[in-house]
Amino acid sequence: MIFASSAFMFTGCQTTQQMGTAPNVSSDVITAGAPQYPELLQRFNIGGKIGITIPKTDTSNAKSGSAFYVWAQEQDRFAIDLTGALGIGHTVIEYNGNSATLVSEQTGEIKAASPEELLLRATGWQAPISQLRYWISGRPAPSDTNSKVDAQGRLESSQNGDWVASFSYNSNDASIRIPSKITVVRADGYRVIMTISHG
Repeated sequence: MIFASSAFMFTGCQTTQQMGTAPNVSSDVITAGAPQYPELLQRFNIGGKIGITIPKTDTSNAKSGSAFYVWAQEQDRFAIDLTGALGIGHTVIEYNGNSATLVSEQTGEIKAASPEELLLRATGWQAPISQLRYWISGRPAPSDTNSKVDAQGRLESSQNGDWVASFSYNSNDASIRIPSKITVVRADGYRVIMTISHG
């Protein structure tokens, strides 16, 4: 699955606009342990483009493609508004901390216990959605392994199960600790690329 880099489009629906303000994306870091990762963002509004590459060997109905997104997070709750969403039209994904809901022009409303289950049922895509909040914050998810940092001490790569995430930053300045792009790949050819702009 691939989140392709491109111009950003902020077309947030009413749901995403209600969920809070932009995060403090300063260089505050946790003091315990080494390396020192930024604190987990408790609230953010981001936008960008997501691209998904699915290998030809995939026999499901899932398709490669891209979508613009707006994502609003408030603690464990989030709402993601997708446009150009890989053949299923305008799509809104919401998670209230206990259950997830997807509404799209083609599928109607679908509910599931987790964001990952929801995405799989709706699209056939499998992606580590629950880890993204941590990765967007510039830190490994609790279930990650093999995390590495770059020369500036920022998260460079991290593994979650079969997925390996790589992180890019807009500057070599060590105080810039929030990634501008996350690339997540699986050995079997699935790839996700997500560009990130904090608004």
